[in-house]
Amino acid sequence: MGYLTTHILDTTHGTPAAGVAITLYELIDGNKVQLNTSITNSDGRCDQPILPEKDFHQGVYELEFAIGDYYRRLDKQLAEPLFLDEVVIRFGINDATSHYHVPVLVSPYGYSTYRGS
Repeated sequence: MGYLTTHILDTTHGTPAAGVAITLYELIDGNKVQLNTSITNSDGRCDQPILPEKDFHQGVYELEFAIGDYYRRLDKQLAEPLFLDEVVIRFGINDATSHYHVPVLVSPYGYSTYRGS
């Protein structure tokens, strides 16, 4: 069985993004169903898969990253409202036997992602 992991890198400071709240949703018939929450560790990763093997299946999912709260803790000089507060990534899982990894590279003004390994 597969599973889902993620990690966040802060491209502004060149470090892992520790202490970021992450929420995982599954989209079912147009409704968002919350499946899990986690907080990134000092390496910018979750201590456990955000979607473990026992719950892993095909479907459409969203990862929501509380990037604004992270940058508010680090940089009190950022003007409100922040340009990016929540980063939401919607993606599909079509192979329930594979490991899916969703890395996110963030700054206060942009982000990028890709399917990692």
